[in-house]
Order: sequence, then structure tokens, then C-alpha cells
Amino acid sequence: MRKILIFIILSLFPLMLSAQLYACRDSIKNCYDFWLYVPKDYNPAVCEKPVIIFLHGKSLCGTDLSRVREYGCIDALGMGRNIDAFVIAPQAQSAWNPEKIMQIYDWTKERYTVDTNRLYVLGMSMGGYGTIDFTATYPDKVAAAIALCGGATKKQLCGLNDVPLWIVHGTADNLVPVRASEKVVDSMCSCGDTSLLIFDRLEKVNHSRLARVFYLDQTYDWLFSHSLSDSIKTSNHIYSMTKDILDKAYKGLHRTNLDVKDSKPKPYYSATDLEYYYVKKGDNLNSIAAKFHTSVDKLCQLNHIHKESILRIGQKLRLR
Repeated sequence: MRKILIFIILSLFPLMLSAQLYACRDSIKNCYDFWLYVPKDYNPAVCEKPVIIFLHGKSLCGTDLSRVREYGCIDALGMGRNIDAFVIAPQAQSAWNPEKIMQIYDWTKERYTVDTNRLYVLGMSMGGYGTIDFTATYPDKVAAAIALCGGATKKQLCGLNDVPLWIVHGTADNLVPVRASEKVVDSMCSCGDTSLLIFDRLEKVNHSRLARVFYLDQTYDWLFSHSLSDSIKTSNHIYSMTKDILDKAYKGLHRTNLDVKDSKPKPYYSATDLEYYYVKKGDNLNSIAAKFHTSVDKLCQLNHIHKESILRIGQKLRLR
């Protein structure tokens, strides 16, 4: 009986781990400092987690990383909003650089097992510009994006037409005029089919009011409803953004304490250290070997299988 109890406790251990928020400073040479949120039930042996990248506006630029928690996805977590994903929140000192943002995503992929079919990006104001520029640069990597009261600095935006994209802008915005978003939409229209685009032009809504979007359930529901693995790429049009919806952004939320680690993360599971893996839909020996930095021959040897063996969903594979 005692052995059975110990086994149950050890089996449930990953589910009992608390969420962690890491302050990552100087983790990547010549790149941004950033916050990294690790969800509480992260266990790559059971499931992969999506990744959300939050890009702040100009008011949070600088070298004080704590300012990035003033609004946005990290603050929403602090308000009790459940976001079942890794959340990356970098801090820029000036305009966003898509290549540097991708460096942070790659750094995260090396240390955690993430669902590469479910990378999402959203941002506001300067972060809205960053969202459009990043998505246009890496349309084959982004599963869905939300750009609030932003625009674009890149000239080539045709890649946006291949990504479910939700643009929201208020007509009473005195900091970034709604025309900045309209130019993005015009550019997309000139490229052809815009069926993956949602553009909500909110009458009499000012700039700062759109920060409420980060605290809404439907924001994350909409993002998570898209994946690069979808057989047919569509944009989920059952959601909309209105002034009434924005007014309900904080309903049911209460300030809570996040477990903040003011240091570089030391993940309790990493892709290179994991000993076992459970096969998921779409897996094959080649993809698993690449994900865990091993070889098909090694996997076959460890698990007494052949290269032609058919993998079953849920099948336990030894990696080391």
C-alpha cells in the first residue's frame, strides 16, 4: 500500500508544481532582457505547451525589466488570468527587432519542450508595430497574432495574409492614428485574399483603453483556437471586440502573487535531459529524434523497435 501511495505522489508531482516567473537578464548576448512565465503543470513527458510573446508599447521601454509588468500578459497573470502557455515578455529600448524576438523564442525552445505549431504574438502601440513586423517576417512560424493600435515599419507585408491576424484600433486614438492600422489592411488587400484577417475599428475608443484586451478570456481563447497543424487554415470569426466587451475585461480578476525568480531559469525538465517521452499525434521517429537531439538509430536501439515501426499515441519511448 505504501509503495502504491508513493507511486501516485510521484506521478502527480508535475501537476503540483507551482507556476514560475523568471527575470531573464543577459541570457542572450546582444539581445533583449525578458520575462519568462512557465505554467504550473509544465511536463514535456505528458504534453507540450504553446508559447505567447507579448510586446509592450513605448512607455515601457528602458532597462528596468520590472516595468514590463505594469500592463499586458504578465500583469494579467498577476491578476489571476489563467494562461496555459509559456509567456515571453521582452523589454525593448527602442523599436522592436523581429530577429531579436526570434532569438528569445529559439532560446526557449532549446530549454523547454514547446508546441512549435502554436506560437502566438500580441502587442500594443509600439508592440502592435512589433507584432505586425514579426508576423510579416516569420509568417511560417506564427499560428495567430493580435495587433492593438499599431501599424507597420516593414514594407513587405504579404506574409500577413497567411496568418490568422486580429487588428484592433480605436478611432479616438490620439497617439497612433487609426490610419496606421488601415494602411496595414490596405497593404494586405493589395496582396490578395484577406480571409484570415479580422479588423475591428472601434468608434470613440482611445489609445490606452485597448490595454484591457490583455485581460480578456476571449483574447487567449481566440489565439489558442489556431495552430500551424490545422489541415485547413482559417481565422476564428466567432469572436469580436466591442466597447462593451472591453468594459468587462477585469470582471472576476483579483491580484495574486506570482512566484517570481529574479534569476535565469533552471528548468526542472528540458528537452536535452528528459529520459522518457510519450508519443503524440503527428509524431514520428525522425521528428522525435530531432526534438530531443538524438538519432533514430539510438531511439530504435533503446526501445527495441525498427525504423519502420508504427508508433502508437501514448506509447512510452526511452530517450537516454
